[in-house]
Amino acid sequence: MVRRNDRRRAALVDGAIEVLAAEGARGLTFRAVDAAAAVPAGTASNYFANRDDLLTQAGARVYERLHPDEATVARQRAAGRDRETYVLLMRELVDRIASFRTGYLALLELRLEATRRPGLRAVLTERVRADLAANVSYHEASGLPGDATAVKLLYLALNWLVVEQLTLPDVLTPAERDELVAAAVERVVAPDGEV
Repeated sequence: MVRRNDRRRAALVDGAIEVLAAEGARGLTFRAVDAAAAVPAGTASNYFANRDDLLTQAGARVYERLHPDEATVARQRAAGRDRETYVLLMRELVDRIASFRTGYLALLELRLEATRRPGLRAVLTERVRADLAANVSYHEASGLPGDATAVKLLYLALNWLVVEQLTLPDVLTPAERDELVAAAVERVVAPDGEV
């Protein structure tokens, strides 16, 4: 029987994220998750049907935690509609993702594991597609310059910038990172009024 204490489940999934980031997918065991969540041994096995269920829920939880809060969304909606504002929004996005280091590293581990697990690959593919579509929709509704292709190109470029930041943080200085974010927006997004 799978248990339904939502707080305990969230603690276990957060523990799984920490284990994935620190030990990789090979280190993700129910025992390791129990230890990371500081719960009695055997607890995770009462909440997850199997390891695949745990992997899938960890991926979903990372996306849940990466989503900006309502205050951030409201502030972004009230911001300007030019490339300079776009640069600021992208810097903020990179900072928000990079500040959840274990979550992003866990996602990288999940992506690697998905190359070996078709079920996980299907779930992650659906989730990433939905996330990218939501980003494109949000962008189109925002009135910011650029089209869907610009959003996708920035998504790809900034994802690798975050990977670089989290895995080899001394390759680029914070100033270089900020300059690269600005350059990516300026080179990918057409100036206001141009297509």
